[in-house]
Amino acid sequence: MGKGIFADKDFQEDELVLRDRMLVGAQHVSNKVDSFVCSFCCRFIGSIELQIGRRLFLHGESMRNRAKECEAEKSTCCSQSELVAKSTNLEENGDGVADHNTIEDSCSDKHSKTRTCIPEGVVESLLNGTLKLPYSERFPLPTVINCIGGCSEEYYCSTSCAEGAWETFHSLLCTGEGSLCKNKDELRNFKQHADETNDIFHVAAQVISMIILKIKREKQNLHEDFNWSKVLDIWEPFAMGYKRQWWDCVALPDDIDPVEETLFRKEIKDLAWTSLQFLKGAIFEEEYAPFLSLKIYGNIIGMFELNNLDVIVASPVEDYFIYIDDLPHSEKDEAEKITRPFLEELGDDYAACCQGSGFFQLQSCINHSCEPNCKAFKREQDRDGQATLVAIGPIKKGEQVFISYIEEDVPWKERQSLLSDYGFVCKCCRCLQEQRNSS
Repeated sequence: MGKGIFADKDFQEDELVLRDRMLVGAQHVSNKVDSFVCSFCCRFIGSIELQIGRRLFLHGESMRNRAKECEAEKSTCCSQSELVAKSTNLEENGDGVADHNTIEDSCSDKHSKTRTCIPEGVVESLLNGTLKLPYSERFPLPTVINCIGGCSEEYYCSTSCAEGAWETFHSLLCTGEGSLCKNKDELRNFKQHADETNDIFHVAAQVISMIILKIKREKQNLHEDFNWSKVLDIWEPFAMGYKRQWWDCVALPDDIDPVEETLFRKEIKDLAWTSLQFLKGAIFEEEYAPFLSLKIYGNIIGMFELNNLDVIVASPVEDYFIYIDDLPHSEKDEAEKITRPFLEELGDDYAACCQGSGFFQLQSCINHSCEPNCKAFKREQDRDGQATLVAIGPIKKGEQVFISYIEEDVPWKERQSLLSDYGFVCKCCRCLQEQRNSS
C-alpha cells in the first residue's frame, strides 16, 4: 500500500525502536471505574489513596444502585404475586407464597454482596486526602488538573495535557460552561449513545473536532480567504491509516450466522448514522458539513477499526501492594494492619490497569509480517499511553520494521482468515513457505 517504516540505525534485541504519541484515543468506558487517568495521555493521576478510594466508592455506588433495583424488583414481584394469589384464591402456604419467598431469598443474596468491610467514612478520608496509607509517598502521581471548560468528565495530569486536549479537540466536545459546542444536550446524547454502544464513536468525534478546530485556527491566522486545499495538509496525519467504511471492514462476530451478514452490516451502518446525528446536532456548522457526512464518518471509524492499537498502562496500585508485600517481615505486618482490608475489598481486580484504544500516526504505517521483528511492549518506565515498540531480534539500518496484526502462533490458513479483515493476503516468507508445504 506504499507505506512502511524503516530503521534509521541498527537495533539490538529488546532495544526500544519507537515511541509514538497517541494522536486520538480514549479510555474504555467500562475501565473508568477502576482506573483514574489523564484523559489526554492515560497517565494515572492523583494519589494511591485517591485511586483506591475512588474505586471503592464507585463500586459501592454501583452495588447500592443494584440493591435499589432489587428492592424495586422485589416490590413489583411481590405486588404481582399478591394479585396472582388473589385471583386464584391461593392459601398463604400455597404456591404464591413460595414464589414470594424465592424472590426474597434472591434479593437477600444480592444485598449480601453489597456489604463492605470498609466504612464509608474511611473511603471518604481516602478521597479527600485526610487518610494517608503507609509508604504511599514512594509512589507519587501527578496532581489532578481539571478540564479548562469546566466539565466533570475529563481530568488531566498536567496543564500541558489539559491545554493540549482543549486545543486539539476537547473544546468542541466539552459539556462544561466554557465549551465551544453549539448544543450541549445533543452532545450529552451523543456521549451517552457512544457509552452504551461503542466507544469508537468518541474517537471519531475527536478526529472531526480536531479537523474543524485546525481549520478555524488557520482562518483566524490568515488575513486572506482560507484556501480549502489546506484541508489536505490538516488531514495528512490520518491519511496514514488504511481506510474502509466501518460497516464493510468490521469483523463478523462469531455468534452471527454468515447468512445474516448483510443484516448485521446494515445494523452497524444504522448505529453509525444515529451517532452522527447526535454529533451533528451538537457541533454542526454549515461550512464544515462535508466533514459530518456519513461517508466521512464511516471512513474515520473504519480507519480506527483497522489501525487502532490497544492502550494499556500498568496500575501504580499494583506496584504499591507488591511493595508492601515485599517489605521486611516486621514492617510488612505493621503496614498490613492498615492496607490488608483495602486489598481484600478490592479483590482480584486490585491490579486493574488502564485500558483503551488509540490511533498512532507512525504505528499505523508499520506493515504486518507473521515473522515480525518488533512487538508492542511496555517497559517499567513507560507510564503513559504512548505506543512503544521494541526489537524482537537484531534489526539492521535500512531494514523495514514489521509487527504482527494478529496472533501469529496459529496455522497458515487461520492466519490468512484473520488477516482478511484487513483487506490483504499476507505473502511474508513464513506464509509462502507454509503455503508451499500445505500444497
